[in-house]
Amino acid sequence: MSSFPELGSSPTSWPGDSPVWRAVLALAVVFVLLATTGWTAIRHHHPAGGPREAAVAAWRTASIGGRDLPDPESAPRTLARFFRSLTAAQKSRLADRFPLVVGNLGGAPVELRYHANRIALDDARRTAKERMNDQRLTEVGRQEAGRLMHRFESMLTEGRQILAFDPTGPGRAAEVFGDLSQARQVSVVVPGVDTNLVNFERTERTYTAPVGMAQSLYEAQRAERPDARTAVVAWADYTSPAGLGVDAATGRLAEEGAVRLDSFVDSLSAASRVSLFCHSYGSVVCGVAANKLSPKVTDIAVAGSPGMRVENAAGLGTRARVWATRDADDWIQDVPYMEFGALGHGADPVSQGFGARVLSADRAFGHAGYFEPGTDSLENFAEIGVGALGSVDCAAGRGPDCRAGIHGPADV
Repeated sequence: MSSFPELGSSPTSWPGDSPVWRAVLALAVVFVLLATTGWTAIRHHHPAGGPREAAVAAWRTASIGGRDLPDPESAPRTLARFFRSLTAAQKSRLADRFPLVVGNLGGAPVELRYHANRIALDDARRTAKERMNDQRLTEVGRQEAGRLMHRFESMLTEGRQILAFDPTGPGRAAEVFGDLSQARQVSVVVPGVDTNLVNFERTERTYTAPVGMAQSLYEAQRAERPDARTAVVAWADYTSPAGLGVDAATGRLAEEGAVRLDSFVDSLSAASRVSLFCHSYGSVVCGVAANKLSPKVTDIAVAGSPGMRVENAAGLGTRARVWATRDADDWIQDVPYMEFGALGHGADPVSQGFGARVLSADRAFGHAGYFEPGTDSLENFAEIGVGALGSVDCAAGRGPDCRAGIHGPADV
């Protein structure tokens, strides 16, 4: 007599690989999501308009030195060429006048973006402080404004390098650790669900937030190879799903995020070697982006992945090495690894048939513990980021050695 397949198993292990079984499980997942989280896809969209949209509209009608300003959606190389043609005073004038535009332009000098984002953050801090005492808001609204105000104050701390900032809706941001303009090895941390400005960093459970993940990785890389010219980016510059609702089970937001990730990688120095470290839903973003990523991306590592929207690593269409890891206590292993219509994200990246290089995650705990200092996962990520590929620890009992062929062309 047939029984339901074990959750977390590969779709190929289902009885007869029947579409009926897939449909039943897909519908069950939908009902569970709706019963426990509601239609988050509807409730958590960005509101129309916002301060950045207003700034972009003003930018499009402005000029400098008698010249029209470039389309902010232009390719990074086009924007870089425009900024190289400006004087230092003109660059500063644009950053002061349009901080929410300049601070988010791939191709603009990174130091200018840091300067612009400090201005934008200070403006947002003042607005949030006013909202804290606005009696027209609910108590919950005033408390949320207070949390944002404190977050912006923290991001304004001297020495922080905020590479992107948009306060619209839940908000987006990116922060750099190290010297990005001089780095020859750039690591990009792509986080998962519930990534927003409030959760961009955390005082408690530090290493579960994008800032803590990136800082931990940067420090581990410095310990691994102190002389390496490295930089790590906490890249929370996409709209992630809010909670484990419908958005988290589909690829719509991943597709939008992939466009932004591709553009960000294009904006990095051509002399840099880039590694992506993609956690949870962030691995869906990286999977969708993979076939369009610049050749400067040499490694894509996923942790706690619900899938990359493909059935195997070859389906990613990338020459980058593909790495995957998952600790034994991660609940993500119990999700149904499948794709049925728009629902689900495909095969399990740590499964034998996927074809990724499976790394050890010993000493990591839970779904959000991969960047904790002292874990095998963090040490492996650091070694990948600085190019010490011969030192990574493979997962125990997982077939071919994950270091095989690493000194030749990528074979996954």
